[in-house]
Amino acid sequence: MAAWVRHTPRMAFETILIVGCGNMAGAMLRGWRNADAKLPRFAVFDPAKPELPSGVVWLPELPEQGRFDAILLGIKPQLLADVTRQIAHLAGPETVVISILAGVELATLEGHLPDAGGYLRVMPNLAAALGKSPLALAEHRLGAQGRRAAIDLLEPLGTPEWIGEEHFDLITALAGSGPAFVYRFIEAFGAAAADLGLPADTAGRLALATVEGAAALAAASQESPAELARRVTSPGGTTHAGLEALDEGDALRILLEKTLRAARDRSAELGAAARGKG
Repeated sequence: MAAWVRHTPRMAFETILIVGCGNMAGAMLRGWRNADAKLPRFAVFDPAKPELPSGVVWLPELPEQGRFDAILLGIKPQLLADVTRQIAHLAGPETVVISILAGVELATLEGHLPDAGGYLRVMPNLAAALGKSPLALAEHRLGAQGRRAAIDLLEPLGTPEWIGEEHFDLITALAGSGPAFVYRFIEAFGAAAADLGLPADTAGRLALATVEGAAALAAASQESPAELARRVTSPGGTTHAGLEALDEGDALRILLEKTLRAARDRSAELGAAARGKG
């Protein structure tokens, strides 16, 4: 198999090896392929042989030699030790290791792949496929050029933002796992209307359309969500009555805090497990 070799070292991402291409890495690939931008060349190593966008190379086995500008880890955190042993020969000083693994810290990545030139931790979500993902970033040893190259690489997927790594477990809960929580809300919103007598299919469609429109309006508005809610609410009206039920005992905020805490703590547990494996 011919190796991809870059003869002039520079901090840019022109060739990227993706190791493990499940739902999240697959969404990122679709986002990159849908973007009207100059993109790297992608190769994917995944024994499951996932369906890939056109132009992406599937590797049935890892190359014995070669050089990639970046290796993106899209595996389960529990597989980190085994997988990094397999790819260590590809993660040299001119390669940046990019991780989307929940809970796995930059120091842990460096411990497993100590010869890499730099490390980038990214927390996206599935909206990357549409170019609408929040993307929390943290790095080690990238430098100013590397940070700029990381932003250039990830901007087609949404909104990249540098965040202190100490916040990553909570960001994983909010932005990484958050879409699932929103989907569950949409499901419950429609189911509640069905329980009150609306046909279930109609209730589901209206719930989804309502959330879609409200989110789009909030994203486009200069006002806070709290102010937008106030503008919809007339004293003594239907919205006011519904909000009083929703806000009773601060139950919604308490439930969401419990939800985020559980996801955050699980991210921390995954990170601790990854640190403990060698």
